[in-house]
Amino acid sequence: MASERISVIKLHELLLVTVPPDPGDELISSLQEQVLEAMARHDAKGLVLDISTVQTLDSFFARTVAETVQMVALMGGRTVLAGMRANVAVTATQLGLTIGKTLTALNVDQALDMLNAMSSGACRV
Repeated sequence: MASERISVIKLHELLLVTVPPDPGDELISSLQEQVLEAMARHDAKGLVLDISTVQTLDSFFARTVAETVQMVALMGGRTVLAGMRANVAVTATQLGLTIGKTLTALNVDQALDMLNAMSSGACRV
């Protein structure tokens, strides 16, 4: 779906990206570029990557998400993957996706709370 776009929303010092239900390779590559540009432009401290609508996961998507998390960390930010469905978690494990020290949350609210607590010094992860 080349006509579909990724929106990177700035919330204070954080970025929020909601991935569409069935993202193609072109859209996922665009997501990575947009996130990294927004991290630099807004001097963001963190990223919430909402994947709650994603129903299937392929190896390119999994690899690109893992790379994006690493790139955000290299830029000084933390990423929380929010809303991973059970079937997506199973597929991610079967594909060998490793997310290192990436934080996960059941939903966007929890993810934002985690990042806000970390930036206020109330939580160390």
